[in-house]
Parts: sequence; structure tokens; C-alpha cells
Amino acid sequence: MNPLLDLLQPYPFEKLRALFADVTPEPQFSPISLGLGEPKHATPQFIRQALADHLDGLASYPSTIGSEALRNAIGQWIARRYKLPAPDSATQILPVCGSREALFSFAQAVIAPHGAQSPSQQPDLQPLVMCPNPFYQIYEGAALLAGAAPYFVNSDPARNFAPDYSRVPDDVWARVQLLYVCSPGNPTGSVLSLAEWDTLFGLADRHDFVIAADECYSEIYFNDNPPLSALQAAQLLGRPDYARLMIFSSLSKRSNVPGMRSGFVAGDAALIKKFLLYRTYHGSAMSPTIQAASIAAWNDEAHVVENRAMYAEKFRLVTPMLQEVMKVELPDAGFYLWADISASGLSDTEFAKRLYAGYNVTVLPGSYIARDAVGGNPGRNRIRMALVAEPAECLDAARRIVAFTTIMACRCNEF
Repeated sequence: MNPLLDLLQPYPFEKLRALFADVTPEPQFSPISLGLGEPKHATPQFIRQALADHLDGLASYPSTIGSEALRNAIGQWIARRYKLPAPDSATQILPVCGSREALFSFAQAVIAPHGAQSPSQQPDLQPLVMCPNPFYQIYEGAALLAGAAPYFVNSDPARNFAPDYSRVPDDVWARVQLLYVCSPGNPTGSVLSLAEWDTLFGLADRHDFVIAADECYSEIYFNDNPPLSALQAAQLLGRPDYARLMIFSSLSKRSNVPGMRSGFVAGDAALIKKFLLYRTYHGSAMSPTIQAASIAAWNDEAHVVENRAMYAEKFRLVTPMLQEVMKVELPDAGFYLWADISASGLSDTEFAKRLYAGYNVTVLPGSYIARDAVGGNPGRNRIRMALVAEPAECLDAARRIVAFTTIMACRCNEF
């Protein structure tokens, strides 16, 4: 077996199952999960109908590049959403089977094996993949199985949880081949500014690395303030060819279809060309049936507006309640709350375990989605809450969390 597999850490939800293994929740409370970031809103009927209407696509092998109709639909959506010229559907857009598999496989296509890098990338040293911290665990796994080492840059609460790249020394940048960016962030909800993108593009040019911009939460935002896309930033900063840049987007959160596994990558045509070659061998091609439903989803915005309003209402109701007992703010975007639970007197893991035992509410310990790095583990004493359930259930969960945290804080103050 590939020895690199031994470097992978258990997935956060495996750790959570182990944490809860010896716990029996109080029976008077029905279970509520805010742990898994899985959309729970209903899939729009017109998407379901599009799937049913194109079942004959199951009889055909799909092409890796996807249909021209799908690539055109994605290109037109990008143009409408980001107010940009539509990317070239033949060279700058590639459908993928969800952003997760593409984020992983992209590293396998980009990373030059140890010793095969160009002289500017220090071929005598192991290549690095830079990741935000906290982070989506796929980034770390992708780096390790590509033969690279992950390098974590902590988010800075004083900078709206944006990673502070100014603290990274030049000798580290010289080894970086791939930089993962998540904006809006998971779990912090932070959105990178144009100035921050300008800094990253300059670093990529200077040190010759590729940027993979994970934008799967881009359509869940508040106050009519849509998040800035990396493609928009590139255009505004005079980079219309999207050099060294690839964005990753998905229908899962936008359209409530996580089971369809449908998304796209877009950006640098040279990167697309090589990634398409890799994927031709890798075997990731989207079913024609899924392609047809995806076209319907990308062409409709009304259901996205409705979906966004449901999330906004939940955050409006829940956030003020939780602010009574913990440090938590409305994120820029996304469907997570990233809360500091230090006032409870418990660690993030103990908080999650006791909350589950006493109130049957599941949250994710912040340390499970972060790593020890320069500056410590930024997830320690934090929890991630995914407001994906129906409003009434989210409200019930918030009430239980307030009750639990109040009791814990009182006990802490007694000592």
C-alpha cells in the first residue's frame, strides 16, 4: 500500500464519533445536529424534474470535458454573477463531480514530485502546499498524497479571520507549489478583500505557485453583499487571463443538491488543459443526466435567492441568542457560526461532549478542523455550528446551547 496513506489523520467526524462513543444523550431531548455542513433545505422541484426528464443519459458514457451546453451555462452564470466577460467555455471552464473531488485531484495534477521541481522551486526540498488554518481537511489529504507537506497559516481574529500571510518567511514561499484559499471561509465565513487578493497574486508571481480558490459557499451571504470572487479580483487587478489561478465552485450549497456531486473549475487555460488531461485518466466525468439537471440549476437564480433568505433568517434569529453566552459574530458569508466558548470554562472537545450528553445537540470542536502551527491551534476553545437544519430546529438547538453554556459558566465562576 502507498505509505503516504499512513500520514492521513482521521476525518473530523470520525474523531467526533470516537468522542461520543461512550455517551448516551439525555432521552428527553430529540437529536439536533449542527455538526455536519450538509444542506438540509429541499431540493428545488425543477431540478428534480430535470433529472427525471433526462434519465436516458444513463445509457451513455460521459465525456470528461462535459457538454458544450453545460460549459456555456456555467460561463453565462459566471458572467451574470460576477459581472465579468464570460470565460471561454472551451478552454477556461471544466465541469467536475463536486468541488471536493476536484480540490483533491487538482493537487495530484499540480504538484511536481520531490526532486522534479524547477530550480526556482528548490528541487532538493519537499514541496509545500499552503493551507488556511482552520481548514477543510481535503486540502491536507491532497497535499500529503501528492507527496507534498501541508503548511498551515493561522487565521487572525483581528483581521476578520483572514490568514496572515505576512508572517510567512521567504524560504517557505520558495517551496510552495500550491496555495489553497477558502473564501468565503470554512468555518470562519471570512471573505478575502481585493487588497488581500492583490497580495496573493503578487506572491504567486514572485514564487511561481498556483492558487486554488475554494468558493463553494459563495452564494450564501447576507445584507445584499455578494462575496468577491477570485475571478473578479483578477479582472480588477489586470489579470484577465487568470494566470496561476483556478476557482472551484459547486451546486451543493447553492442549489441544495449535495447528492448530485456537480460543480466546476474555471480560470487559467493552461491549468485547465493539464487538469483535463489528468482527469481523462482519472475517470471523473459527470453523467449526462446530472449535466442536464446542472444546466437547469445554473440557469435559474430565483431558487438561490429563496435559499439565501432562509439562511439569513436563521442567522438573524440564532446569532443574538448565542451572543448572550459566547463570543460569536455573523459571518461575511456561508452557513457556519465560528464561536469562542472560552467563557464556559471547557475545552472545545469537552464542550461538545457534554452538550451532546446533556442536550443531544451536536457541534464540531474547532480543534478537529485545525492543526498546531505557528501561533498555536486556532480552533482550540472554539466550536463550529452549521445552521443547516430547519429554522425551528436551529432555534431549539440555540436555546439548549444557551442553557448549557449558562450552567457551565456559573460552575466555572464558582471556582
